[in-house]
Amino acid sequence: MPFTTRPELRGSFGAVASTHWLASAAGMAVLERGGNAFDAAVAAGFTLQVVEPHLNGPGGDLPAVFWPASVGRPVVLCAQGVAPAAATIDRMRALGHDLVPGTGPLAACVPGAFGGWLLLLQEFGTWRLEDALAFAIGYAESGYPVAAGITYTIQHVESLLREWPASAELYLPAPRPGTTFRNRRLAATWKRLLEESRGGSREVEIERARRVFYEGFVAQEIEAFSRENGGLLTGDDMREWDATLEEPATFDYRGLTVCKTGAWGQGPVGLQQLALLCGFDVADMSEEELMHVVTECAKLAFADRDALYGDSQPVPLDALLSAAYNDERRALVDDAASAELRPGMGRLPRHHAPDDTVPLGVGEPTRGDTVHVDVADRFGNLFSATPSGGWLQSSPVIPSLGWPLGTRAQMFWLEEGLPSSLEPRTRPRTTLSPGLVLRGGEPWLAYGTPGGDQQEQWALHVLLRHVDRGLNLQEAIDAPDFHTQHLIDSFYPRGFTPNRLLVEERAGDEVVRGLEARGHDVTVTPPWSLGRVSAVKREDGQIVAAANPRGMQGYAVAR
Repeated sequence: MPFTTRPELRGSFGAVASTHWLASAAGMAVLERGGNAFDAAVAAGFTLQVVEPHLNGPGGDLPAVFWPASVGRPVVLCAQGVAPAAATIDRMRALGHDLVPGTGPLAACVPGAFGGWLLLLQEFGTWRLEDALAFAIGYAESGYPVAAGITYTIQHVESLLREWPASAELYLPAPRPGTTFRNRRLAATWKRLLEESRGGSREVEIERARRVFYEGFVAQEIEAFSRENGGLLTGDDMREWDATLEEPATFDYRGLTVCKTGAWGQGPVGLQQLALLCGFDVADMSEEELMHVVTECAKLAFADRDALYGDSQPVPLDALLSAAYNDERRALVDDAASAELRPGMGRLPRHHAPDDTVPLGVGEPTRGDTVHVDVADRFGNLFSATPSGGWLQSSPVIPSLGWPLGTRAQMFWLEEGLPSSLEPRTRPRTTLSPGLVLRGGEPWLAYGTPGGDQQEQWALHVLLRHVDRGLNLQEAIDAPDFHTQHLIDSFYPRGFTPNRLLVEERAGDEVVRGLEARGHDVTVTPPWSLGRVSAVKREDGQIVAAANPRGMQGYAVAR
């Protein structure tokens, strides 16, 4: 039996896999108490906001793709907040910016995560909001053990946090790993919101809570803080936004249907890679050839992402996923690494060469992290979400609320005429990319990972190793990972590192030498450093789950 860092879990009742053990435990507790996958996901999602505040928060955003048994088809939840009405290219340039800043209130979009979790609970869940929020409130009020990543992040940006009084009061000095940390102001915010929402049916309370957040005291505090600190977000922006339910973008691969968000996220870039790879015998490749071919296909797909994805113009996904287009693009892949950035259509943003010195707090934390949660229940529901944004190190804590706004507007371009150009009330093109796979038209696999621009590489590699190469879920997650940086960085300062390929040391010297001989600029990373994929699936009457050992936080629970 091959060694894995933990067992591939199997059961028949339910499973939760996430990037933090406390969130997985909270979700499983909900399933054990009769809740369904959506109740469990909401409880886990709010818990993640508390226990991983450097990776997501109430000021962030939420995409999900899932199979509700009551509907019998895949559904996408878009809880990606839009740019403020006052956020224009001219306004940003008048303030002296060539790029939207990576930190501070000026980069804030409407906080979407709260509205998204509430829409999910209202439409597909069974629990009251008070019960679903109880886990998060408990950890915020009574405390939770600090993960090492929180300590590292706070120490890294300590000088920046000292400029933000409420952030400094809450997070400095940096709590030591393993010690108990509390955010009582956040707990008080949720308790006040619940109190102002109380009364009536479950659905009525959820809708009232949504209004309290987007029209009541939360929105009022956000507007006042934004105005006082140079932001553009207003109460009108909050009030006029709603989370939405959408159809997924899909591609059929090896008899499976892979479901992703639309091109307001980067999910379709995973579909484009599959459309290219279906012309290769992935199962029969050596590790070196696998890494080379997958990387070269990724370069082509991400070039299209950088030229074509966004919310300001229609995105031609049908053409990008067509057989004719991918036959043409696949012919560009040969035995040598390409140093070109080659979109098949559209126009790339003007190249931006960032300064050598990058300000503290910018970009996505720890160079590409967020959170992820997957859930399967005994009722036939399957769920995948990748919440992110609202990071403690990227924007100041709002004193009255206990959490910061997000900085997702940094993913817009201040250049006219691009699908991802900044326009008022449009969605930034994010990197967030949960995944759902159908087999025979039925829900089979939910999967995903944190990782910024790496999300649709790390998650794709697990899918390929599981589907094409026959590894079980845990083996696929444990396998040595890799990713290319041959793409335009989605985060400030929007750099581009041609031909850079990062490979975990466990891949071995022979593989690295072979890749270098093909022309890749290889950086060997520590043995367990790339990827944080988790997954759950339904197969042969069982529920299967696996989680990532990297970072020593992710955990799956199943029975």
